[in-house]
Amino acid sequence: MSNVPTIRWGILTTGLIASWFVSDLMIDPPDAKVKHIIQCIGTSSLEKGQKFVKEYCPSQNPQLYDSYEKVYNDPNVDIVYIGTPHGYHYRDCMQAIAAGKNVLCEKAFTLNAKQAREIFAAAKEKNVYIAEAMWLRHRPLYRKLLELLHQDKVIGDITRVFADFASEIDIPSLPVTSRYRDLSLGAGSLLDLGIYSLTWLAVALEEKGSANTEMPRIVASQSQEEGIEVATTAVLQYPGGRQGIATSTTKAKGPPGRVFVVIHGTNGHVEVSGDATSVPEFFTVYEKQERYGGASKVFFEKDEYEHTEYRFPVVGLGFVWEADNTALDVLAGRKESSIMPWAATVHMMDIMDEIRRQGGTVYPGE
Repeated sequence: MSNVPTIRWGILTTGLIASWFVSDLMIDPPDAKVKHIIQCIGTSSLEKGQKFVKEYCPSQNPQLYDSYEKVYNDPNVDIVYIGTPHGYHYRDCMQAIAAGKNVLCEKAFTLNAKQAREIFAAAKEKNVYIAEAMWLRHRPLYRKLLELLHQDKVIGDITRVFADFASEIDIPSLPVTSRYRDLSLGAGSLLDLGIYSLTWLAVALEEKGSANTEMPRIVASQSQEEGIEVATTAVLQYPGGRQGIATSTTKAKGPPGRVFVVIHGTNGHVEVSGDATSVPEFFTVYEKQERYGGASKVFFEKDEYEHTEYRFPVVGLGFVWEADNTALDVLAGRKESSIMPWAATVHMMDIMDEIRRQGGTVYPGE
């Protein structure tokens, strides 16, 4: 580790997603690309912060601050990680940028595309790095699938994609103060779960990873409960008739190890599996085989397909690649991620804005 560069993080907050991210920063693999230092943590409670440090980064001794402003103003912080709820991202990003800090902000990046555009404009003016922390796009599994689909064309031309994220949350039983019930914080299945389904559509239907991709035609429907969106279904149609179907819900939970993404092509299909749509474990490529005499069959048989399974080593909880890639960007002086460029974030927010418009979900202030 003595020959690798060092990056110093300022962490906002001590919530669940921040605990996962920090836990992975503590991993010290032999082939490490970067040494991650938790320089400081901003928390609403110093007692909570002390407990967080003891549990998730005990080998380091980060400074604990009782305000986020102190994190932004710490001269020893190279980059700020924002793990607050969606509804606070705009405020926190703008404050960090104003202080001249580089930023990695959790998904969903903002509540809407307007906020995202304003943040990127501010970052450009201040000449600082900022990226959306869509960890799925950084995973080797996702990067390999992108290559196989678009460079190697293992299943021919993509025709159709289906992606689902179901994670049961009993909304009515939660207190009204819960972020899952607070519309000002972006409550609902779309920003929490549906963004992953839409990201899986992007790997197959948007070769450039959503950058410089035209807006698809969208037909969407949402269901609400207690005033909160609990189910979303969206059909995205791209040029050439290619379709993507993205669904999300907090009303059900899929079984472990299930197939949650299916990508159809002219020469086969791909199935992506795992315990959660955000944490893929492997994917299987099924390539069509020649049929006897070229005759078509009504029912496909298993031996009509040759299949190859792609598995990837598990490293921590899966945030390592995102953290390393972000750190290397900042250390190299880049202001934008090639894996999660600004255009990709804005494009995704535009899509979700249109889904919400059709589904009737409006956040306060819009």
